[in-house]
Amino acid sequence: MPAGMKPLEKFLKKQTTALTRAGGFVGGVADKAGGTGASRRRASLSRVVPFFRETSPESGQAREVFSPDSEDPPSWPSATGTGVVTAPSSANGSGSGSGSGSGSGGGDVRSPSLSSDEQSSEASLITDGGGGGGGGTPVHADTPENLTLAVLDSVVGKRFGHCKETLLDDFMLTHPIFLAADRLQQVLLQQFSLEGDGGGKKGEAEGWRREGGGRGRGEERDREMEGAMDGAERKQAVLTVAFRYLDTYRELLQEEGERSNSFPKELYMCAVQELAQYPELVEDVLKLQRWTEILHCPSDEEKESRKKQVRPLFRHFRRIDACLQPREAFRGSDEIFCRVYTPDHSYVTIRSRLSCRVGEILALVKEKLQYSEDQPVLPGNLILVAVTSAGEKAVFRPSDEAVFTTLGVNTHLFACEPSELDSLLPLPEEIHWTPGDSKLHDMSAEEVANQLVVFDWELFSCVHEVEFVCYVFHGEQSCWRPLNLELVLQRCSEVQHWVATEILQCQSLPKRIQLLRKFIKIAALCKQQQDLLSFLAVVLGLDNPAVSRLRLTWEGLPGKFRKQFQQFESIADPSRNHKSYRDLITSLRPPLIPFTPLLLKDLTFLHESCKTFHGELVNFEKMHKVAEMVRNIRRYRSSQLAIDTEMSPSHLQTKAYVRQLQVIDNQNLLFDMSCKLEPKDT
Repeated sequence: MPAGMKPLEKFLKKQTTALTRAGGFVGGVADKAGGTGASRRRASLSRVVPFFRETSPESGQAREVFSPDSEDPPSWPSATGTGVVTAPSSANGSGSGSGSGSGSGGGDVRSPSLSSDEQSSEASLITDGGGGGGGGTPVHADTPENLTLAVLDSVVGKRFGHCKETLLDDFMLTHPIFLAADRLQQVLLQQFSLEGDGGGKKGEAEGWRREGGGRGRGEERDREMEGAMDGAERKQAVLTVAFRYLDTYRELLQEEGERSNSFPKELYMCAVQELAQYPELVEDVLKLQRWTEILHCPSDEEKESRKKQVRPLFRHFRRIDACLQPREAFRGSDEIFCRVYTPDHSYVTIRSRLSCRVGEILALVKEKLQYSEDQPVLPGNLILVAVTSAGEKAVFRPSDEAVFTTLGVNTHLFACEPSELDSLLPLPEEIHWTPGDSKLHDMSAEEVANQLVVFDWELFSCVHEVEFVCYVFHGEQSCWRPLNLELVLQRCSEVQHWVATEILQCQSLPKRIQLLRKFIKIAALCKQQQDLLSFLAVVLGLDNPAVSRLRLTWEGLPGKFRKQFQQFESIADPSRNHKSYRDLITSLRPPLIPFTPLLLKDLTFLHESCKTFHGELVNFEKMHKVAEMVRNIRRYRSSQLAIDTEMSPSHLQTKAYVRQLQVIDNQNLLFDMSCKLEPKDT
């Protein structure tokens, strides 16, 4: 094993993460309450990559993985310019390295913990209009309703100057964190009506602001002075914000159907009534009419067409013909087939909406079991359990939703009575393995890498940018289900285990060395095509302890490939807050596919390092930092990835292989396979 692999081998052995402290798999069997959906999602992230915490062998204490090789933690300059650290370095690489940010001169630098105290939370609130050294938007911490008014003011052009577009984007990307969609719709409808006479209803609006928890008399006087603005301008500002909201959350609103369609309808009716007084609104009214048609419930033909589609997940009732089709974004209303197992490993196949509740799944299972000849006894009170290939169990609550995308690579759903929970075992095919030559031997590294990149781009393109925010900030409370983002994380984990599985199933030493060379070449090609997701997944798969211990295999690798792999390891090195990776991604131009787990790590650290609210006031500088990260993701996809692939039979075979990887994700089993290939005494 090359010497450069040792730090990452230790890195891969990390057991605890900041994201799993709230729940997930603990001690092999989860709490029978099942934990929250948020903790289950966060646990799935920790299984993809343990970037968050590591346990020091010397002290046995968990410590933050920011800068093991540097003296100072990375920092972002605070909004106040005092140098108080309030968030991690962003995904585009700014602030990484030694952590001497531009706002830290002479200040008290505190390393932000994931359970930040009151002092660091207060420091993160904006106290000056300029945003200090943090480069934030010039908006004070304020109540959610007053922030909405500030956005309307910026659209009218009365305040904030050139920052108004950034402010509107910040607000629109992050408002679900501090202002529910229903409340935002209500505020916009009220503002459209309250400002209808160009200030004539100023007193009524002023009372509404007080009811919403205004900031103070000084600001109220400022708003009174601005209350006399032209009524048409104000209405157009409301419509501009409404259109941005509808455009940003279009897919979500279409998913909600008639309920969400009421907002553009109500706004449309209000605008129609104002046309006589404000004829300049005619284009906006026509645009609103188009939006009501866009968000209207689909026709019966469209519904029937979607019902006929079988949406394949990675490992749950897949179909090759559907797998070869271009990937499309999942919606909660999409129907899938899924197998639900019983304690004796028999199963029933159900057809279910992707977003349906666990209670609905259990009702479908119970109905199937009642008519099953193999089930003579009627099922009693059933629970739904996720069982991993290692035997770990997590019990879902009846109210949990969209559980299919939260499952691990080789995790299966079991329905059983509570008394049968302890008797649940993984499926036999998940415990045993069969040695044999891989199909990968007959495929070129170039074609496999191309198919990996194409599939990763399809998956990454399906993820709505708001899913990143909702995944970290809301969990199961979010009305937006991060279904597509969870599938990207599942894919990252799948590729890691695929690398280890293929190498460890190969019994011949020369062929194993050949596979090792091929995987290093695949990683190089993925990096060349700017697919950092598969690139790092392959590198981490090769650094799996079960693979890295194969001394004879690594010694047979030519020196050129050893040196190349050590360079790849340095990019995956988490020291100095992943500086090498951040430097690399900063140097790339779109289109590119980032290493998604690290994006979520940054967002999670930002979320946990400073509070969202201080009393009733929203920390809008924090919202600006979140929006900046989301804009980075938007920038990565600002250009379309184009890869030419052939449509030959061998191409289709490689495509099907890459999109349906067969993997072993049980680390104990992988290690046993490794020891059989090269026993410890060799």
